[in-house]
Amino acid sequence: MRPQIVIFGDSITQQSFKLGGWGAALADTYARKADILNRGYGGYNTRWALFLLHHLFPLDAPTHPVAVTIFFGANDAALLGRTSERQHVPLEEYKENLRKMIQHFKKCSPSVLLLLITPPPIDEAGRFEYARSQYGDKAMQLPERTNEVAGEYAKQCVELAKELGLPSVNLWSKMQETEGWQKKFLSDGLHLTPDGNAIVYQEVIKVFDETSLSAEKMPADVPHHSIIDGKQPEKAFQLQCPAT
Repeated sequence: MRPQIVIFGDSITQQSFKLGGWGAALADTYARKADILNRGYGGYNTRWALFLLHHLFPLDAPTHPVAVTIFFGANDAALLGRTSERQHVPLEEYKENLRKMIQHFKKCSPSVLLLLITPPPIDEAGRFEYARSQYGDKAMQLPERTNEVAGEYAKQCVELAKELGLPSVNLWSKMQETEGWQKKFLSDGLHLTPDGNAIVYQEVIKVFDETSLSAEKMPADVPHHSIIDGKQPEKAFQLQCPAT
């Protein structure tokens, strides 16, 4: 059975299997070597995601993922008193919710590789433009998210990873290293363009390549067609598929 790599998060993870998405790119990279399981839930914050842990990842499951990316914070950072306040989670609770997720996955499998990904930066003007295009005059007049606040959540995510000795991707900082990041990486001020997805993919692969999860080093699940003898095909399958 192939190893499983789970990508767990909000809409930025859910949408990552679209054309040009970072999850789809991972699935392509690990084709025939590991299964990429998309467990992204649009609109979810860390508080709501905690209710999913035992449902999605039961402790007594017959198999557990070898790696999990945990990518939350964009919704937790929604501002109180604005249109998306229902999704708001206080900063300290956000950090503790991430800690609870980590503890759960470690209970499932002590050897699991956990990678924390911070929320992306926010293009406030882009969010307003998107709202105007969707709702016209009824659109929000004040931003429901700000880049400054998103940065505070990113900082807590990175600090927790350091505290627990886990790898992290500081997407909030990484994207802002590029001039014009607002339109290059964000489609609506929050969600990712193909270029934004490429950044996530590159950073995740960089972490995986430094571990035993490097796709180049992992064995394929079945023999490559080039080594199958047309007259005696069974020979190629004796080691990898012994029941054949």
